Amino acid sequence: MYYLELFAAVLGVISVWLVVKRNIWAFPIGIVMVILYAWIFFEAKFYSDMLLQLVYVVMQAQGWYVWAHSDRAQDDKIRVLQLNGRQWIWGLIFLVLVTLSLGYTMQHYTDAALPWVDAFTTAMSLLAQWWMNKKYLENWHIWITVDAVYLYQYSAKGLFLTTGLYVVFLGLAAYGLYEWKSKLKQQSPIC
Repeated sequence: MYYLELFAAVLGVISVWLVVKRNIWAFPIGIVMVILYAWIFFEAKFYSDMLLQLVYVVMQAQGWYVWAHSDRAQDDKIRVLQLNGRQWIWGLIFLVLVTLSLGYTMQHYTDAALPWVDAFTTAMSLLAQWWMNKKYLENWHIWITVDAVYLYQYSAKGLFLTTGLYVVFLGLAAYGLYEWKSKLKQQSPIC
């Protein structure tokens, strides 16, 4: 399992780096990574995270499609957008509902490890991925928060390579926020 986790972690770093750089190749690499992590999380009894990885396969494909057919910024990379207040509210409602329903289900019907933490990180990751697919700058705020929580979650189960990966992801998310903010300022408004 160590080598599988190592390979998945390397693919994860490559995929997130490509997202930071607004490069569409992030998605096919990400698809391979999430398939590998579905197996890893099944073995670790992080069932919410395992299900999340399966949803990610679909979301990665959707992101790949959206980015392939999206507006380009001046440097021919994906144009960065921003959320409005209503989108933030709907995002928070989504987080609460998914966390409560998934946490309850995992606590009462499975032998899941850390069911509420796992449910919370799953809900946040789904929202962050959705906003990333839609090219919203604010996806990085969510990734920064969820990556910090993942450090606890994965270290608690002894997934130290994955914990290390999330240290890198946390740094990349902070860099992604900086990079995308810079690009947003440089973009000309859509006419």
